[in-house]
Amino acid sequence: MFTYLNPEIRQRLIAEGKLVRLDADGQLIDVHTPEAPGELAINLLGPIPLPIALPSTQATVQWYAAVRSTELSQVETLASELRARGGQQLFSHLVSPLAVNSVLVVGNPTENPLVRVHSNCLTGDVFGSQRCDCGPQLDAAIARMHADAAGGYLVYMAGHEGRGIGLWAKAATYLLQDAGEDTYEANRSLGLPDDSRDFTDAAVLIKHFVGAEAFRLLTNNPKKIEDLQHFGLRDITQEKHVTGVSQWNKRYLHAKRSWGHKLDDEDI
Repeated sequence: MFTYLNPEIRQRLIAEGKLVRLDADGQLIDVHTPEAPGELAINLLGPIPLPIALPSTQATVQWYAAVRSTELSQVETLASELRARGGQQLFSHLVSPLAVNSVLVVGNPTENPLVRVHSNCLTGDVFGSQRCDCGPQLDAAIARMHADAAGGYLVYMAGHEGRGIGLWAKAATYLLQDAGEDTYEANRSLGLPDDSRDFTDAAVLIKHFVGAEAFRLLTNNPKKIEDLQHFGLRDITQEKHVTGVSQWNKRYLHAKRSWGHKLDDEDI
């Protein structure tokens, strides 16, 4: 429940159908009913018209923000403490424990839409780093959906920086990579998994927006498909998504191919 919003605003958003709750199957459930212990529930806020301008396309998409109910409960406790202490600047502390995922609805999705589950990457998506291909993949995914008659959904996963290890550890792996290790070896040197991303929430959001229907997933990573299938999404067609290859990330892409990504010699 989005209770750290003004309660009157929260009720208005619920009445307008712009604040809803989803269960693990992506189905709407009562926003007022407390979830049982261990139960997965996701709060969904939107749609919000969002005009975007990327290198490859300009479009107006519909933005949805998604967060787990358990995380919101923790933030509400923190918000109450901050109110008691006073000081507007203290509310910046609410950002830290709250991983807010997003869904961009591109066009008017119909049968067999394109879907991209994109892990957030500050260095690539925001700074334009060429050490990875994340920024160009984000841009190209939206451009492909905008041009495709079936439209699409971009699920942006906020807690996936560095394949789930976080920005601080990712910075350390970059230093190790500069010393000669590849992206997976650097994770292991830090005692971290090769890939610790959790696609549970992505699967719930896809179930809500796409349902059990077929969709085309923009990815080169078979593990991402396997993870989504594990959560009950079966009718997935992989579509190769290669873009942004440069002299700065070829070694990175070769490491991804050795780990199982479907990349051919001509791709990289």
